[in-house]
Amino acid sequence: MKNIFCKGILSLVFTFLGVNTTFAQKSSIKIGKSLPESFWTAPLEVVNHSKKTINFNIDKDKLILLDFWATWCSACLKKFPQMEELKNKFSDRINIIAVTDQNRTTIEKFFASTNGQRYKDVVSVVDDKMLTQMFPHTAVPFIVWIKDGKIINTTDGGQVTEQTITEVLKNETSSLQTVIQINRKRPLMLSDNFELEKLSSIVGYNLFAKGRIRAIPFGSGFHRDGEIVYGRQFTNFSLMNIYRGISYELFREFGDKFSDKRLINLVKNPEAIDFNTTTGGNFEKLYSIEYIVPKEDANNLYTRMLRYVNENSNYVASIEKKPVKCLVLRKTSGIDKMASKGGESLGNVLKSPYMLRNVNLDYLLSALEATNDITTLPVIDETGYQGKVDLKFSNFQDLKSIQKELSAYELELVEVVKELPMLIVKDK
Repeated sequence: MKNIFCKGILSLVFTFLGVNTTFAQKSSIKIGKSLPESFWTAPLEVVNHSKKTINFNIDKDKLILLDFWATWCSACLKKFPQMEELKNKFSDRINIIAVTDQNRTTIEKFFASTNGQRYKDVVSVVDDKMLTQMFPHTAVPFIVWIKDGKIINTTDGGQVTEQTITEVLKNETSSLQTVIQINRKRPLMLSDNFELEKLSSIVGYNLFAKGRIRAIPFGSGFHRDGEIVYGRQFTNFSLMNIYRGISYELFREFGDKFSDKRLINLVKNPEAIDFNTTTGGNFEKLYSIEYIVPKEDANNLYTRMLRYVNENSNYVASIEKKPVKCLVLRKTSGIDKMASKGGESLGNVLKSPYMLRNVNLDYLLSALEATNDITTLPVIDETGYQGKVDLKFSNFQDLKSIQKELSAYELELVEVVKELPMLIVKDK
């Protein structure tokens, strides 16, 4: 069984960045500029090579592609086999080399693992500092193209193809789209020139774009002042996932929890706005949004943001109360049989019997809400219980079994019809 006891699962889904945010936004060496002598002569630590260190001096007459990566980056790993094929195809005319700032021990351990063995022929610079300083970036994969001693372009990994390499080698007009990665901490697409304006500051800002933005990955970000959240950003999301993210926050504001079981999709062509964004393609259907409000209006951020998306798309989303079938968790007596006895918290379903130990009751609700495997109905907590609990289930696959075992804790999970807030999305 999957690990479904995961508190705040929706929050994690909507705020995951998948980026390395330790780097600066701008390259210290601009496109078109010549590289310093240190680039060619400095010894670089490598793995999967006959030598411990190499330098680029021997590659001065080649097209060099620096492929910045990390072990946690699935997109980087997925691209490795194609990179090796291209490297072999163009033989001594190019050098494609992976670069990571992770240390040698971490990388050697990765390549020795079952997963890493698939990429054991990939030569990689490790424990990098110099190249990262020369070519700062906010996300991986990030590709730096070097030819004739100069940096000629920076792109995402998807643009490294036989066609683009051939164009560059032949000095033809390139189809590459330059990617200068965007820092998620500042408003999307705001000109750097704005920082020069000493007498002006941003009070409100918004942007709504359709189609993939290559300069920033799939993800989400916030604008905060202490505990005050006055701006939100979603990049390269399906429109439905933007609606989900906004709804999660709106539901939380009135003390409820959003899940897909609270979604009614009435759109005639639902796959136009709701699809898996991690499988590639559908780039023209992706959306990005930046929405910043005056700090004194921060409490209305998500209400205004939802209205803004509705105004600028072909769809309308609203949160309305509807009578729906749901499961309600209730106490059946005043006896407390679920109070935790303490110990190390365990909110994961790791093995049978399935245990919850010293955790909030929210973990049980999150598990029931996470998928439709156990129930397709929304699950509501009416116990009012605030303490930590210990619960054990011999079978967490079957709703009837769960209901039966809950009775031992003076709990019941019963089907009722209740008026619940629901996210309703429809065509204009």
